[in-house]
Amino acid sequence: MSIALNHTIVESRDPDGGAAFLAEVLGLPAPYHFGPFTVVEVDHGTSLDFMAVDAPHPQHYAFLVGDDEFPVIVDRLRGRGVATWADPGHRRPGRNTNDGGQGAYFDSPEGHNLEILTRPYGSGG
Repeated sequence: MSIALNHTIVESRDPDGGAAFLAEVLGLPAPYHFGPFTVVEVDHGTSLDFMAVDAPHPQHYAFLVGDDEFPVIVDRLRGRGVATWADPGHRRPGRNTNDGGQGAYFDSPEGHNLEILTRPYGSGG
């Protein structure tokens, strides 16, 4: 039996804005509406379904990206004035080189702690 994540709910004060931010910085297709959700599709049939709430609870979402995509995403963030951090606590500016790859954390408009990384944790030997 194969098990894969199909979708998750992302709480947002502005689902259209939050979904557009994520799609734009990651270079994903434009979000679309499905029922009460604004949907961002990522690979493998997985989607992040943005839902309107008054007070979002900050969550962490990590995205595995290719080595070529990483600097492009960082440039998009920089172009928007979004700081990147080497650690999840946002104490060290910039990026990290964990597991022989690259990683960076940044905040979404809703206050979620987002992460891009080029190697899964523990994959660096």
